[in-house]
Amino acid sequence: MNIKVRKIIPQLITVLVVVLIFGFFTFNAQINMDNRGIEFGFGFLSQESSFDVQFSLIDYDGSHSYARAYLVGLLNTLLVAFIGIIISTILGVIIGIARLSPNYLIERSAAFYVEFFRNIPLLLQIFFWYFAALRALPLPQDTEPMFGVFFLTIKGLFVPRFVWENLDILFYSILAAVISIIVIKNYARKLQEKEGKQLPVLYISIGLLIILPLLTFLIGGVSLNFEIPVIKQLSAGSYIYEGGLGIPPELIALTLALALYTATFIAECVRAGIQGISKGQKEAAASIGLTPNQVLKLVIMPQALRIIIPPTTNQYLNLTKNSSLAAAIAYPDLVLVFAGTALMQTGRAIEIVSITMLTYLSISLSISVLMNWYNKKIAIKEK
Repeated sequence: MNIKVRKIIPQLITVLVVVLIFGFFTFNAQINMDNRGIEFGFGFLSQESSFDVQFSLIDYDGSHSYARAYLVGLLNTLLVAFIGIIISTILGVIIGIARLSPNYLIERSAAFYVEFFRNIPLLLQIFFWYFAALRALPLPQDTEPMFGVFFLTIKGLFVPRFVWENLDILFYSILAAVISIIVIKNYARKLQEKEGKQLPVLYISIGLLIILPLLTFLIGGVSLNFEIPVIKQLSAGSYIYEGGLGIPPELIALTLALALYTATFIAECVRAGIQGISKGQKEAAASIGLTPNQVLKLVIMPQALRIIIPPTTNQYLNLTKNSSLAAAIAYPDLVLVFAGTALMQTGRAIEIVSITMLTYLSISLSISVLMNWYNKKIAIKEK
């Protein structure tokens, strides 16, 4: 038999088995739904949801559709994932480098942090921050302001809200700064490769991000005002804050738990990546006069990133999927709003669960594609 045919036959059999299994469960589900008089379809998404959500990034109330409720849950999930990834990455890099510090106290403190937070179940950490830490805070009327404008209460954190004028001009200035930074970074890399000269890219970038937006305030007509939260009494013993920006305790607890937990694994990825670089390269870099910071920036990290990025991608995916534990503290994420409340009201289990699964799959694949692209971009290419 032809070798190519022998290679194709097992693949065809595998595909056929998968199709048969999928077809069996689909056919079985269809029969059961017909027997129970259950219709399949997505028309319910346009129906009125008739339930409220306590926290939403967009306008929403019970008169909106289930599709709008799905969008509310999706945005809340993406918000937690985005903030959690940023905080855990910053904290993980700091802790990972600290674990390699020659200072005994710093190294031991970082090791204690890693061993403590990664060995406590994530759900228990969420419960601690929500029920033990944030629920022990004072009521709004008993809260003392921090710095005169920040209020941390049992109902959440209330901070001043920015009120902008001519915001589009500021946006264009930031966009111009980012484009300038990319151009300067590419130029600095080519200059270093050809002549061995280094430009202070970090300081130039910080300067551009400060100076260009600042010019819009001075000559561009952009203005910024602060709306400070003010306490108001609704009824006897009931107080709320008006104005400003309110961050619910559920969001704070979930973000803290996810970031602190995931940072421990990212820290280990960073430590393993740095330790994966041979000691000879570090000594060779130091022998030509590079400072410890230059050795870390120019020699160690560019090579260590090839080791760090793949496992760190897994941690980003885990953080995003672990955000579904938000339902345990009633944070209105995709699972609670759509796969919880909406499912119980409509009874459309197959449709809603399928949409929720495909949503998480799409988010995870998007993160994977982005991180794989970055991993290929920073890969050292042989010439």
